[in-house]
Amino acid sequence: MNLTSAKPYAPLLTAGVCLALLSGLWAQTGAGGTAGPAKPGTSAPVAASAKPHDDTFVIGADDVLAINVWKEPEITRSIPVRSDGKISLPLVGEVQAAGQTPRQLEQAIAAKLQGYISEPEVTVIVQEIKSQKFNVLGQVSKPGSYPLSNTVTILDAIALAGGFRDFAKQKSIYVLRQNPNGEPTRLPFNYKEVIKGKNPSQNIKLEPGDTIYVP
Repeated sequence: MNLTSAKPYAPLLTAGVCLALLSGLWAQTGAGGTAGPAKPGTSAPVAASAKPHDDTFVIGADDVLAINVWKEPEITRSIPVRSDGKISLPLVGEVQAAGQTPRQLEQAIAAKLQGYISEPEVTVIVQEIKSQKFNVLGQVSKPGSYPLSNTVTILDAIALAGGFRDFAKQKSIYVLRQNPNGEPTRLPFNYKEVIKGKNPSQNIKLEPGDTIYVP
């Protein structure tokens, strides 16, 4: 074949190369012109999911709440729950917070804002828990009331109270807990056993209103 005879095939060859290149670009971008599925080993941006509420927590007086209303900085703020159990917000006015879960309070605030804002998005986060407390009494360095978090055990409480005094009876500690019927329950706690790994189930998680007594 001479060179002159090859000329008619050159446009066909060029078109074939262009088609192959376009096909590769199509596969990378997808039909809509946007990036296709990420290759294995690469990570695509993922929207952060909101942390789910702990619907077992009930707001009380003195708790500090972070109220966020999307695109409404005048309403968004950190606010303590008053002793009467209420909070006050612009446009919302007074609303009962004590006795509500964060989700219930979100719904209550959103309902009051619907007259001013179209589809208000409200988030309530408990910043500081001050309503739920426990007591440590007796032969500890710092007896008194302490704020209760979700994970405080008897050992944690003793540490918060500064540890034992010299003559504390570490084997005879007990927790007084109020039953739903109003009757107190006495839960024994042997510190010596627990720190040696014996009967660790004694080291229970405290509940609001519990009193630890160290004789």
